[in-house]
Amino acid sequence: MSIQDIIEGKKEWRAHMARVKALPQDYQIVYKELQKYLFKVGPVELTEGTGLLSGIVDLFEEGAASGKGVLEVTGSDVAAFCDDLIKDSKTYTDIYQESANQEVNKAIKKVTDKTK
Repeated sequence: MSIQDIIEGKKEWRAHMARVKALPQDYQIVYKELQKYLFKVGPVELTEGTGLLSGIVDLFEEGAASGKGVLEVTGSDVAAFCDDLIKDSKTYTDIYQESANQEVNKAIKKVTDKTK
């Protein structure tokens, strides 16, 4: 990643956060919780720009413009809303599970090969 890429990424992030700050307060609160949730359990693609998060802001901007409350947009179970957004995405949890399974299989194979 070049310095120019880093600079462009920061500009993109700042513009994204400016959009978030322009949302009504209730939308900002839910967005911040969504963001924290997705950063903890979310998809690997979050490291590749603001695509998913920008899509959420688009949805929130539309909801706010039409006068809906944020929970009318997401539903009352915000975590389930997030899970639905990322259900077809590879997550860090998936990668960790694959790695753990590979390590266990490799260790078991090594032990069983020694006993033969």
